[in-house]
Amino acid sequence: MSNNESPVAERGDPLYVASVAKAFRVLEAFGHTITDLSLSEIGDHTGLDKSATQRFAHTLWQLGYLEKDERTRRFRLGKPVLDLSFYYLRSNALIELATPALIDLRNSCGERANLSLYDETTTIYVIRQQTKREYFDGSLIGRRIPVFCTAGGRSILAQLPMDEAAAVIAKSDLKPKTPKTIIDPTAIMEKVEEARENGFGLALEETVLGEITVGAAVTNAAGRPIAAVHIAASTSDWTVEAFRERFAPLVIETAQSLSRSQRHVTHRAR
Repeated sequence: MSNNESPVAERGDPLYVASVAKAFRVLEAFGHTITDLSLSEIGDHTGLDKSATQRFAHTLWQLGYLEKDERTRRFRLGKPVLDLSFYYLRSNALIELATPALIDLRNSCGERANLSLYDETTTIYVIRQQTKREYFDGSLIGRRIPVFCTAGGRSILAQLPMDEAAAVIAKSDLKPKTPKTIIDPTAIMEKVEEARENGFGLALEETVLGEITVGAAVTNAAGRPIAAVHIAASTSDWTVEAFRERFAPLVIETAQSLSRSQRHVTHRAR
């Protein structure tokens, strides 16, 4: 198998189109940087040779999914990428239901209220109700964060069988986000067990220094975790005890309400 093939292709899936996968690898290369990329840099990130990189980049440029600086010949993502995000957000029933609930939650707590969707070892922010004090990354949808070091992630893991939660942690990239990130698998599982007992997860400065977060899982009709509701605030404003006491009931209530709505949506669909 060459470096450009995937495990799916290796298994001989007759429906797998390798060229489509390579095109997406070109788009995903821009997740490694916040700057424009040259053809050689795209090749370095994707493992494609020079000729393939040029062909895929040119095609994506013609389609609008890449933009090119005619002076530097470097590429950046194009605006149609945002169209795909919009189509996803518009079609997701949970996001539609959660939007007014997250607005109410933010108004009730006066702090940042978020919804993230569960995706294997990470969650992805899809709703971010901001406060006046906000940092740039904290305002963007689409950001992935690990489940092992986040309040919402731990609440999600707590809804899984413990052996399954441990397997997720084992597959995770346990790199610290801050000096306070817990990366020992045993200690992480202890935090997951706490979330199971309490009904919510808590993280203190593990992804952003100066930030404290509580999170509770949203489950589907089968009781499987699909998302998490988070409330985040500054450690300069709250002690851990006061923050937990004030906001844990709110985040649990919102998550449970959304979980009930998922059961009703499923029943209507049947």
